[in-house]
Amino acid sequence: MDWVSWTSGSGERSGGWPGQPAADKIVLLGKKIPLGQAAAWRDQFHSEWRFDRFSLEDWGRLLSAGASIARWEGAERLRGNSAGQRREQDKQGWGAGRDNREQDKKDWEMGFPVCLYDRRAGGHPRWRELCAPDMDGAQGVAEPGRMPAAREVARFAALTAGRSLLQPELRGLLEAQLPELAGSWRTLAQLAQLAGHAALMAGVAPAQTGRRRRFAGLLRGPALPRCRRCGSEVTRTAPCAGCGQSSCAYCEACLAMGRSRSCALLLRGSAVSGAAAGHAAPPAPADRQLDRWGLSPAQREAAAEALRFLAAPSAGRAATAAAESASSSARPPAAPSAVPVRPARFLLWAVTGAGKTEMIFPLLAHVLEAGGRALVATPRRDVVLELAPRLAKVFPEQQMSVLYGGSEDRWTPANLVLSTTHQLLRFHQAFDLVIIDELDAFPYHNDPMLAYAAEACCKDSGHFIFLSATPPKKLQRDAAAGRCGVAKVPARFHGHPLPVPKRTSFPGTDENISRKRLPSNLITELERSLQRDAQIFLFISRIQQIPPLLALLRSKLPGVRIEGTSSQDGERADKVLAFRSRAIRILITTTILERGVTVPRSDVYILDADSGLFDEASLVQMAGRAGRSMEDPTGRVFFFSRQANSAQRGAIRQIKQMNRIALSKGYLKVV
Repeated sequence: MDWVSWTSGSGERSGGWPGQPAADKIVLLGKKIPLGQAAAWRDQFHSEWRFDRFSLEDWGRLLSAGASIARWEGAERLRGNSAGQRREQDKQGWGAGRDNREQDKKDWEMGFPVCLYDRRAGGHPRWRELCAPDMDGAQGVAEPGRMPAAREVARFAALTAGRSLLQPELRGLLEAQLPELAGSWRTLAQLAQLAGHAALMAGVAPAQTGRRRRFAGLLRGPALPRCRRCGSEVTRTAPCAGCGQSSCAYCEACLAMGRSRSCALLLRGSAVSGAAAGHAAPPAPADRQLDRWGLSPAQREAAAEALRFLAAPSAGRAATAAAESASSSARPPAAPSAVPVRPARFLLWAVTGAGKTEMIFPLLAHVLEAGGRALVATPRRDVVLELAPRLAKVFPEQQMSVLYGGSEDRWTPANLVLSTTHQLLRFHQAFDLVIIDELDAFPYHNDPMLAYAAEACCKDSGHFIFLSATPPKKLQRDAAAGRCGVAKVPARFHGHPLPVPKRTSFPGTDENISRKRLPSNLITELERSLQRDAQIFLFISRIQQIPPLLALLRSKLPGVRIEGTSSQDGERADKVLAFRSRAIRILITTTILERGVTVPRSDVYILDADSGLFDEASLVQMAGRAGRSMEDPTGRVFFFSRQANSAQRGAIRQIKQMNRIALSKGYLKVV
């Protein structure tokens, strides 16, 4: 605080009255207030004329009400205090209501606010002592006389740029990257905000006054507090040792990533400066520049369209996203405009086995070579670990950070980031390009928290690209209506059509298990697959069906190694490796293996394909395990079910439609 400027009238804050102090009164509310709690009070504070007549006890009660004037007024009405009764208590400035300095010291130690300055009474005799930091109790405060220099604040700002961090995460980042400054994190954070390099706020924003909740399109009661980190409504409270409140709101949705509370400090670093900030986007590469990536014709055409999308300015989101100030209440990202200049989002709709990973290489190169930052996010950790060496090999000159739960790269600065979607909660306005792979997969699918995190980590001037073989219906409708750019890749790299599933009558797995027998048509088809030397994926709907079905198959197919696995199997990884190496010939599994597992020569059997647990997308994904290699591009897929349902019909229709598009574009070698 600039004491001279506020108290002498000689500074810029004198309000146009030369020689008059800018402040009538300066009140020190507390020395050990958590920084997040102070930010929350700042957010809720609105200047009122009555504050000029507040006694120190009034200020204390206002803070007890969470700096909410409405709650304070309600409490005062219950106490029966009138403004006239309180007015006389504060006429003499900092000395009012106190017999001596010893009483003032006791009040301060008990947590009462202290009047540091009053225009009539002057400055408090002990104002320097009262303002001095408590070095024993205030961790992270710079020592007196050793304030961080401007270059240290700049280093702090550069390190936290594009980050969204709770207090423990901020300290962990500094201890890992700038250990010499970690002891002054609180001072650095406040200096960074004053310099415009960061925004300090409470993790949970208070409910917006006058707003009401909506559910199923209807108004359903008053609005709730909202988490600024993940965008979720906050419904839970608990006693808090940090702020002393008996009902401190905290967010359950992102609890696994650290506790975001109404008194917890959340730091948002300034947006990372990069190629897209304030500069025209680099031109899209010429077609000959795509040659180095070795793409198939279908891949090449889709990648070229995506590059044209990247080269165009991202006006869709920038035109519609309301700029959120440092102290404003957080809310979910604004929806794209109905008629944007250019879609802010782009869908690469590629069939299973089309080589989506290869198609993102030129997109990443386009952004990285222009000095921007790029993110590739996927819901599953195993996909992150599989992609990491491939990206490192393609971009050896780029510093890459691989993020997942327990990752050693957690605080590593990088222009290329490969991450699970949960880790995006720690970024804000950080990337010029955000690529979300498998957006229809668990846990990203239908999780508004992860969608919010993905939106928040992209710059307003950045671009979104979604990768999927089975995009959600809403995204399909947006693409069809022109609200989202789209490029379809209807053929696999080998140029053969997708195997079309064949539906076969089947009494049901549970019935077969209870009767301890399997239908002859299932055994006959399995034997044919084994005779053609294929590995067999046998998908079922329920984990508890695996052991009895495994026993039945082993009795019917002696001499064939058959195993079962699921999400509850601790040996799943070993069994998948054995299946890939052909040590296991038939693998009974659930939808846990519907993605990410490629076996060169394989057939797919889906039992109870009419189960409500299998939707159209999961059936397409499971069917996509067959025919993926050049050695065996056809494969065989069977839907075993009591009856055909909409999910089966939709999956078959989608696969046939992609084959027709591929044929019409000349991508197929064999029909």
